Amino acid sequence: MKTLALLFMTAALPALARDLPPGLVSAELLPGWTTAQGHRMTALHLRLEPGWKTYWRSPGDAGVPPRFDWAASRNLGQVRLLWPRPEVIQSGGERTLGYRQELVLPIEIAPAGPGAVEPVVTVDFGICQDICVPVRVELQAGPPGAAPDPLIRSAMARQPRVAGEQPDCRIEPIADGMQVTATLPAAGSGPGHEVTMELADDEIWVSAAETHAAGDRLMAQADFVAASGKPFALDPASLRLTLIGADDAVEYRGCRVAQD
Repeated sequence: MKTLALLFMTAALPALARDLPPGLVSAELLPGWTTAQGHRMTALHLRLEPGWKTYWRSPGDAGVPPRFDWAASRNLGQVRLLWPRPEVIQSGGERTLGYRQELVLPIEIAPAGPGAVEPVVTVDFGICQDICVPVRVELQAGPPGAAPDPLIRSAMARQPRVAGEQPDCRIEPIADGMQVTATLPAAGSGPGHEVTMELADDEIWVSAAETHAAGDRLMAQADFVAASGKPFALDPASLRLTLIGADDAVEYRGCRVAQD
């Protein structure tokens, strides 16, 4: 894959616009609906040209995860991004996690106080074909609908399911950070599965996990590197590991540190 690091195209967009960067057909913040709890459901909806892709929250070594700025919103409380499971994409010798041609990313917003939530967001994200193009869009959701949007509900149903157990892991210092080796349970581990590891602190760079079978278990190992370039205290409870298959995904929250 050829990446042009100096190519930066910015589009300040309403929900839909004609003058878009290469590869992007449309970008919108769907109107969604208001839940029984008074939360606003919306979704980032990106449509791409055939052959183009965009990235998941933890895309691997080569991808660019999206960044969201909600500062222009009104009555905005807690925001939850409900990521549907990504696809493992092989391109140019690189393996990334993302979405081809379309992304519907459900977003649940709690109000900060009485009254309606008015979502306005600036999103920075990357789209790639033979080149990778950084894009910025500014989006505002219209008034919520009277009923749930089937497109958003369908994307919500494709979220990774949360496992009740935690995998065992070993956490060790390396020259520029920490290394985590996780042993995933036999259930759900199988050929063709991809593992990604994340921390709540998105300032920590995490390598793509290397995996191999160990009997009936799946071993996954990734490096965690802080800006300091030194080992740091890594809390196993803050780890999130996701096992991704073609038709299913399982998320493990935290891990048990193996005792020697």
